[in-house]
Order: sequence, then structure tokens, then C-alpha cells
Amino acid sequence: MAARRAAAPVGLEPGYRREATLGQHQMGSRGFARAARCPDDSGLACHVGIYFRTITWNGHKVHVGGIGGVSTREDCRRRGYASLALDAAVHTIRANDAVKFAILFCEPHNFAFYQARGWHPFSGEVSCDQPSGQSRFEAMAPFVNDIVRAPRQGKIDLCGLPW
Repeated sequence: MAARRAAAPVGLEPGYRREATLGQHQMGSRGFARAARCPDDSGLACHVGIYFRTITWNGHKVHVGGIGGVSTREDCRRRGYASLALDAAVHTIRANDAVKFAILFCEPHNFAFYQARGWHPFSGEVSCDQPSGQSRFEAMAPFVNDIVRAPRQGKIDLCGLPW
């Protein structure tokens, strides 16, 4: 019986650009990525995007780490790859001394996954920039991870496009 190898985290991939449309919201940002490779060397199993940005929370500028573009190859799901890559991404965010909290946006079917990993729902209002001007962002639900601050409500302005 061959020894089972664990998924290996892949290093940061700087400067990748992602643009997309979600509902009526334009999305786009430059960021870094954390990924996990399949132990059988068949390629990447999972991807987690990392975005650093200064936003406003209740009118105060704060530096945050954003998580976005989380995806796991279908044949690699339910093996812990997303947890591994997400943990590595949060570790990377925590290493940035300026970051006050982390934030991500997800759909309802992913709520339990993120809550089980220490993320908390943000019940306040989130706004973002769009080509037509500032807009309330309601396409997905915001979740936060406490670094220095523990925001649960209030107003967040992403000061740019969502990631």
C-alpha cells in the first residue's frame, strides 16, 4: 500500500487579475493566490484569492485582507483542500501587520463551511464602486474573520469593485 501524500500548498502567485460580472455587479481586482496541489500530481486542487485593500468601516479607513475566487476542482472536493488553502490564505493575511480584519463574500450554500472555519456573518450594509457609481452590494453575503477588529455590523464601503 502506497503512503498517502498530503496536499502541498503552492506559493503566492502575485498580480493576477480577475474580472467578472455577478448579477448586476461588476467584479474585479488584483490580488495574490494560495492554492493546494493534488497529492497525485494531477495539478491544482483548490484556489483561494487574497486581496489587500483599504476600505472604510463606519466612516473610518481600515486595511483589510479580502478572500475571493475560492474554488475546488470537482474531483478534489470533500478532501480538505479548500480548508488547507483557506487556512494558508488567512495566515498570509494575518502576517500583514496593517490588516484589521478579513472579509469575504459567499452564497448561502457556503455559510456553514466558512462559519466552521471561524468566519462570522457581517449583518451591516456593504457598498462598492460600479461603473455607474456607488452601489449597495447584495449579490453575496459578507463574512468577516477577526484579526485585530471584530466587526459584525455597521457600514462597509469597499472603496472599489468587489473582489
